[in-house]
Amino acid sequence: MLSAEENGFLSHVGPGTPMGDLMRRFWQPILLSEEISERDGAPVRVRLLGEDMVAFRDSNGDVGMIDNYCPHRRASLFFGRNEECGLRCVYHGWKFDINGDCIDMPSEPAESNFKDKVKITAYPTQEAGDCIFVYMGPPELKPPFPHLEWTRVPSANRLVMRWIQDSNYMQTIEGDLDTSHVSFLHRWFYTKDRPQAVARRIKNGKDMTVMDGSPRLHVEETDYGFIYGSRRDIGDGEYYWRATQFILPAYNLIPSPSWPTTGHAWIPIDDDHTSVFSFTYQIDEALDPTQIEGRKASTMQMERVKHQTVDGKIIDGYHDVRNSSNDYLIDRNYQKAVNFTGIPYGRSQDEAMTDSMGRIVDRTKEHLGTSDTAIIHARRQLARMARELQEGIEPAVLQHPESFNVRAIDVVNTTGDFKELLKVDGSLAKGAA
Repeated sequence: MLSAEENGFLSHVGPGTPMGDLMRRFWQPILLSEEISERDGAPVRVRLLGEDMVAFRDSNGDVGMIDNYCPHRRASLFFGRNEECGLRCVYHGWKFDINGDCIDMPSEPAESNFKDKVKITAYPTQEAGDCIFVYMGPPELKPPFPHLEWTRVPSANRLVMRWIQDSNYMQTIEGDLDTSHVSFLHRWFYTKDRPQAVARRIKNGKDMTVMDGSPRLHVEETDYGFIYGSRRDIGDGEYYWRATQFILPAYNLIPSPSWPTTGHAWIPIDDDHTSVFSFTYQIDEALDPTQIEGRKASTMQMERVKHQTVDGKIIDGYHDVRNSSNDYLIDRNYQKAVNFTGIPYGRSQDEAMTDSMGRIVDRTKEHLGTSDTAIIHARRQLARMARELQEGIEPAVLQHPESFNVRAIDVVNTTGDFKELLKVDGSLAKGAA
């Protein structure tokens, strides 16, 4: 368990917090490209690491990410006019480009140079993987863009979805680092009812994740985060290994027995909300319509909403129609006959658990076991790096973008030693060149 002080240190990500400073050193996905696809189109309200911003695509197709509040009288630029390579406040006409420079100030005399003295906070963006990424750290320390494999395949080979979750980023990360819950939370009683991806984990007609519900965990720290293996004994001298990648600062790559594979980015909106990016991709060929629709159908049902935070701020984004307000539409008859939870969608099942802990889980009351080894390691690693940053030690991996190019491992093997497995099958953990 953590003390209340340690829990706060880990969970708080706003401006000036140690964890917020660490997160700002990394490129972070903030929007799907499709959410802001139109040149001179409508701005989008976004929030990241406790800062309120608006995003807009200008006349040249470049994406700006600037402070939500006009520096004149603090009116919201969400209502602004996106025109001629800038966002113009409709209150008094002040106009700002994607760099934050005031390029027009019609409310002042023509001979005034006041506009040259006014600048709005703006952050650099980069479009990759059908997403808009933003860097919010010191400009002089802006790192190269990371070589995340899912962002480097053709768009046709990839499906990316995004939604807002009502809980702290860390407990959502921890859900992906908890491999033992797969044996329970995502259990289906009949093979014919299981999602296709789960049905492939079958040996002798049995689901290998259910054959051993108490996997042995092994963690190997890396420069980009860590990889951890969960070993399930499935008989006949064989082990079912699922090796999950944790990529700094907030990515998980989920083991899959075959392509396409998937992963998540858990991006802190603020202390109480997370922007979740779910990416499914394969290397050598495009996803076919069946794969795309199957992935969408097995994830959740989403709707576009104007999401209001606990302090009254507005975020534009998608939300699961199954949420805390309707108990995730749990079906108790379904729970008895079809699956373990009574909730049909895997991501809705996870969301129900992590959100039910509260906006920020009280980790002082936890009782962690051996199955929580990877969770403990992630907490310690992030907290250590945040403390090191306060001492002036920058994350070294940021200058090595190729280090982020890794994969998860899903394999049946006769070795029970994780280090030995990585020697034999370690090439499986390397992304494509």
